[in-house]
Amino acid sequence: MKILYLYSELVGYQIPVFKEYTNRYNATVYVVSWDKKKLKPYIPPKLKNVTYYKRSEYTKNQLLKLVRDIGPDIVYISGWMDKEYLIVARKLREIKIPVVTGFDDQWHGNLRQLVASIIFPFFRKYFFSHAWVAGPYQYEYAKRLKFKNNEIIFNLLSCDIKLFSKGLENIESKRNDYPKSFLYVGNFRYVKGTDILIEAFKIYQKKYKGDWKLICVGNGDMCSLLKGQINVEVLSFSSQEELLDITKRAGVFVLPSRSEQWGVVVQEFAAAAIPIIISEIVGAKPEFFIEKFNGLSYCNNLPEDLAKAMYLMSIKDNNELIRMCKNSFDLSHKITPKISAASFLSILN
Repeated sequence: MKILYLYSELVGYQIPVFKEYTNRYNATVYVVSWDKKKLKPYIPPKLKNVTYYKRSEYTKNQLLKLVRDIGPDIVYISGWMDKEYLIVARKLREIKIPVVTGFDDQWHGNLRQLVASIIFPFFRKYFFSHAWVAGPYQYEYAKRLKFKNNEIIFNLLSCDIKLFSKGLENIESKRNDYPKSFLYVGNFRYVKGTDILIEAFKIYQKKYKGDWKLICVGNGDMCSLLKGQINVEVLSFSSQEELLDITKRAGVFVLPSRSEQWGVVVQEFAAAAIPIIISEIVGAKPEFFIEKFNGLSYCNNLPEDLAKAMYLMSIKDNNELIRMCKNSFDLSHKITPKISAASFLSILN
């Protein structure tokens, strides 16, 4: 079996799914991905039966030739904005190869989406046979674009559940000495709510006299807002293995995004057995978060509300926090690389 992925940006959590294809299904995987203007400086590992291609090295005709030479049995496309990917999709659909498009976008009903819901259904059959959605918000979007139920599969995105689940080993050490720190991992950008996070943390310290610290891991143009702040530790972009080590010092994971279509980090740190404070608009929230079961949510774009959530989490006793740790871990296993790979290949069945 030959599987072709045409990606915008390749990131680490996709690797365990590739391993499922090759190890469990004896498949060969070919991955074309953008190598310019990436948000994260990620270099994929070498894997048996997985071949990577740099998108910048292929013109339209070269890309078409590559795909013809590969002769894939099924194709996944994540980058609609790449018109040459769409050209490839149309050629493949002409010979009845399944071409699957991914949906991590939520349906918001804005003008762009409304126009797409009118126009897209008339020509999507020329490009895509199926929609692969991350969760219920994305399912709604796929339905609006007139994909039928039997043309929609779930479980698009999974974290490296095996790796992050090692965080459960930290439970016993945390039981007697629970770490007093909030953790944020991601880009330091406006859309990610970096300014909201630091403003909320200042309110937490001043209004609530909070004594927890804040650990921020990532990079981006708002890094200067974080550096030099009292009780704020800033770490640069880290590998998944390094993040796992950082979880030993993390009491609560915080995701303050203004806009977050999905957010694999929610599952990653739930799998690492960490309670969560999450913005109400995060796409992964319905799958990996239950209010007061494994954390607290807050009203989007309101630092005061986030600060209150920080305070309420920080005053919980160790036993309650440990219960939330275990609840996060349980919720995280709703989607795994094994389930994600099986969902995709169910199309061939």
